[in-house]
Amino acid sequence: MLITPGTWVLHPTQADCGRGQVQSVVGQRVTVNFEHAGKVVINAAVISLILADEPAAQSLHV
Repeated sequence: MLITPGTWVLHPTQADCGRGQVQSVVGQRVTVNFEHAGKVVINAAVISLILADEPAAQSLHV
């Protein structure tokens, strides 16, 4: 699986983190900004992130 900056992911064992967007990938270190856990650095050699759908665009109500 190819994970690049901008990819949306889920943590396989920490569902309470919510969806996260990959900020950077350096070797096996993946920095993800999660909805409920903030910025987390993950060792991809140990944790296999799950690809997630992009969040739906919020509609504006006037």
